[in-house]
Amino acid sequence: MTPSLLDAILFGLVQAATEFLPVSSTAHLLVLGELLGHSLAEEKFRAFVDIIQSGTALAVVVYFRVDLWRILRGSLAALAAGRPLATPEARLGWLIVMGTLPAALLGKLLERRIEALGNWVIAGSLIFLGLVLLGAERLARHERHLEEVGVKEAGLIGLAQAWALIPGSSRSGCTLTMGMLLGFTREAAARFSFLLSVPIIVGAGGYKILKIWRNVPEFRSSPDWLAATAVATVVAFLAGYLVIGWLLGWLRTRKTYLFVGWRLAAGALIAALIASGVLPG
Repeated sequence: MTPSLLDAILFGLVQAATEFLPVSSTAHLLVLGELLGHSLAEEKFRAFVDIIQSGTALAVVVYFRVDLWRILRGSLAALAAGRPLATPEARLGWLIVMGTLPAALLGKLLERRIEALGNWVIAGSLIFLGLVLLGAERLARHERHLEEVGVKEAGLIGLAQAWALIPGSSRSGCTLTMGMLLGFTREAAARFSFLLSVPIIVGAGGYKILKIWRNVPEFRSSPDWLAATAVATVVAFLAGYLVIGWLLGWLRTRKTYLFVGWRLAAGALIAALIASGVLPG
């Protein structure tokens, strides 16, 4: 069944809201899809979900375009001068590359195994990592700033991003939690999380779109599916841009307890839906 225009708008809004908040977009798209009569077991719907995530990837690039251009220009200039770590921008650029490698390598090596994980894993990840986020909020010092990110910090946050390959974990949730555990302020942890996300979500998004275009011919030959996907992707981009600004403002002055409660409630809901037979395990 092709998503209606209203369905496409809803999927785009949910993708935008949950991609950047530490609550897992996969889990929310799963539940919304089932409620609207779609299933991730359906190849066309999986392709639809994968493609609309490119909308939020583009939102990150556009929102942080000034920072990303400064980092790229500084990194290339320092590299051309034979001093790749000479400036703060160049140093941050290489730290982002280093933090990207764990998720990129493990994502490729474990792609099929990750895709085979069931909905119980999503429910468990939501609850377990919600409790970890709670612990980070209560124990962290919240005093370090973005300029203090070093090799160790980039490596550990990169490993946290790789952990987020497990469905239900949330890439932003894992990296934000690790950043806080390392003593960074909520806003600094979120900013590094966003910058770190650019290579992996843009690269993964391009790879998924190419894979879908090659391997799911019935998707690209369906005008209705393409139209719904285009609408959802545009909505995800526009709403995602607004969500980024809202989240950074929220974390500047507030704690993460809202997202802890959100994760626990979502995990419990998915577990209940599985137990009642509404969702497969």
